[in-house]
Amino acid sequence: MPRMAADCVRNVVFDFGGVLVRWQPREIIDAFYRDPLLRERLRREVFQHPDWLDMDRGTLAEEAALERFAERLDRPREELVRLLDRVRESLAPIPDSIALLRALEARGVPLYGLSNISVENFAYLRERDAHWGLFRGIVISAEVKMVKPEARIFEHLCQAHRLVPGETVFIDDLVANTEAAARLGFRTVLFRDAAQCAIELERLLAR
Repeated sequence: MPRMAADCVRNVVFDFGGVLVRWQPREIIDAFYRDPLLRERLRREVFQHPDWLDMDRGTLAEEAALERFAERLDRPREELVRLLDRVRESLAPIPDSIALLRALEARGVPLYGLSNISVENFAYLRERDAHWGLFRGIVISAEVKMVKPEARIFEHLCQAHRLVPGETVFIDDLVANTEAAARLGFRTVLFRDAAQCAIELERLLAR
C-alpha cells in the first residue's frame, strides 16, 4: 500500500480496549479471587493463555473456552461464566476518550474502529453504548478471523472501507500494533490518555 503525503490525513481509526473502554485484567483478577495462588493461575490459564487470543481471533467459541478454563483451573464452569460477565462489565467507557470521539465526529472526521475482541464482548458493548453509531465502519478481529498486529487485518480494514493508509491515523495503546500500522503507511498515535491523543491528532489533522 503506498504511503501518501502527510497533508492528506483525514480518517481516524480507534482501537477499543485501553483507548475507548477500560481494559484492566489485573483489577478483574484481583477482585475475583482473594487467594494469591488462584489469582496467578487465573492470570496464566485464562488471560495470558493462547485460548484468550483464539477467542479474539474467532477460532474458539466462548462456550468451548469456558470448558477449557474450568478444566485447567479445576473450578466450576458457572464460576468462569461469572468471570466473563465481570470482564464485559469492566469494559466501561473512558469519558474523555468518548468526548474526543464525539468532537471528531461533530467536525465531520470519518471515524473507524479496529479491535481485538470477541464477538460476545463486542455485542455486549454495542448494545450497551450508543457511541458505536458514530463510526462509519468497524472491524472486529473475531468476525474476520484475524488479529492485530498481523498486517492482513489492517489490509482488510483498508479494503473493506476503502481507506488509504497515508490518509489515515491509527490510534492504539500497544506499541506492537502502532508499529505494525506504521509499516503499512498509516500515521499513528500511541495512546496514553485522551488529552495527549487529542494534541497529537490535531497536529496530524491540521496538515
